[in-house]
Amino acid sequence: MISKISEINKIYNLIILGSGPAGLTAAIYSSRAKLEPLVVSGPHPGGQLMGTTAVENWPGEISIMGPDLMIKMEEHAKKFGASFLPETVTKVDFSNKIFKIFTDHNKELQAKSLIISTGAVPKKLNCSGEKEYWGKGVTTCAVCDGAFYKDLPVVIVGGGDTAVEDASFMTRFTDNITIVQNLDKLSASPIMQDRVLNNPKIKIIYNSTVSKILGDNNKVNSLEIKNLKTNNTQVINTSGLFIAIGFNPNTSIFKNKLDLDNYNYLKITNKTHTSVPGVFAAGDVFDYKYRQAITSAGSGCMAALDAEKYLSSL
Repeated sequence: MISKISEINKIYNLIILGSGPAGLTAAIYSSRAKLEPLVVSGPHPGGQLMGTTAVENWPGEISIMGPDLMIKMEEHAKKFGASFLPETVTKVDFSNKIFKIFTDHNKELQAKSLIISTGAVPKKLNCSGEKEYWGKGVTTCAVCDGAFYKDLPVVIVGGGDTAVEDASFMTRFTDNITIVQNLDKLSASPIMQDRVLNNPKIKIIYNSTVSKILGDNNKVNSLEIKNLKTNNTQVINTSGLFIAIGFNPNTSIFKNKLDLDNYNYLKITNKTHTSVPGVFAAGDVFDYKYRQAITSAGSGCMAALDAEKYLSSL
């Protein structure tokens, strides 16, 4: 899946960091514009969709497996001339107009412009069964996967706005929803809490966490819930577990290089511009609100167009 890499000393018009929907869309647009981009695909080529099963909200695809969609997008980018480097960026230098990017294979890359689409990773429970049943009933996106659980019991872990919003969303599909919160109250905003506290479809278990995820090797069928105050446990049946305890943007190498917000997401202006001219952002690395494959792809398109305009101005 890896195409050839140009000579080491080349100064690229554009380097794209990340190969999820944002990065690959940026690669498609910029390669069609004859910018000959290099995509540094990172430690998890394909992004979060590589860990999903059926994707049913991608326009033009009634249902497609997440990995299959990402492979098609990569092939699309290669068709128009994008190159791929299966390495991870460890350091960046934006002190000069020609940017320097260093990889874990001791490569030093140079570029006139950069698109950062390194994404974000969901915070996990790190409990027994989580890894085994990821994508088999364990997920982080109710909007993406909620429809698969029509009339089935589901559990949502978390008590913030995302968890409450997920619970409200799931009432469209099932009347058997349990929120598991590790505190003695929800931490969501009051207006968000009102949506679930008096909803008969939603039950809340406080001061607790999921300690084990259980199943039949093919899918989740129950959870062990541990009370953090008493250490007592109970097992509840469920077909789906939605983890909604937040995300960590992949921005550690950009600290003190680019402006970040209080949660370490990239700060942007004019849709895609970072604090350094010529460095653009796309996808979940700055978008903590929508976090959808299609919105990431859209911002990848915008970043590529902005990079093209920037390069034309040089």
